[in-house]
Amino acid sequence: MSKSRAEAAAGAPGIILRYLQEQNRPYSAQDVFGNLQKEHGLGKAAVVKALDQLAQQGTIKEKTYGKQKIYFADQDQFDTVSDGDLHSLDASIVALTAKVQSLQQSCRHMEAELKELTNSLTTPEMQREIQELKKECARYTERLKNIKAATNHVTPEEKEKVYRDRQKYCREWRKRKRMTTELCDAILEGYPKSKKQFFEEVGIETDEDHNVTLPDP
Repeated sequence: MSKSRAEAAAGAPGIILRYLQEQNRPYSAQDVFGNLQKEHGLGKAAVVKALDQLAQQGTIKEKTYGKQKIYFADQDQFDTVSDGDLHSLDASIVALTAKVQSLQQSCRHMEAELKELTNSLTTPEMQREIQELKKECARYTERLKNIKAATNHVTPEEKEKVYRDRQKYCREWRKRKRMTTELCDAILEGYPKSKKQFFEEVGIETDEDHNVTLPDP
């Protein structure tokens, strides 16, 4: 055992006694070890030994629940608390609980505000973003100016004529395709070979052969 660990073990009873008196609540040996190990460097064996020693001396109380032992400060050393004092403590607890809740809510608001600010652009970043947007706006303005100055605009009348012609040719396309399909079906009723063989012999090429799809109406 190192010197520091030995010193900690030697002082363990006093450390644990003060801790149990200050906290004034029951703890298992594991609880005491976990709560004091980091700050005081106490080992598990030293904690168990110190608790047993204090219990044998009557300095603290020990209760056994199944296989586990619970240790707590001797309540006889504390002054008797009156009902008035208890009510005062209860009121203090309620007030402090409300204060804690208020502070927690304030912390949540501040954390949300901090997160929003952290995700926001810094002033230099915003200045660079503004310059980029100005450049982009200038490019679009120049493009719009060139479009307006062009002489090859399509008039609404010309545009409407193109749409009408498209609809006309699509209707004719559907009509002729339907007529061809009906005619081929009639021939195939008495044709001894398959539809594919018939198309190959006659030399019929379908839209599907050329991956062509009839436009929607």
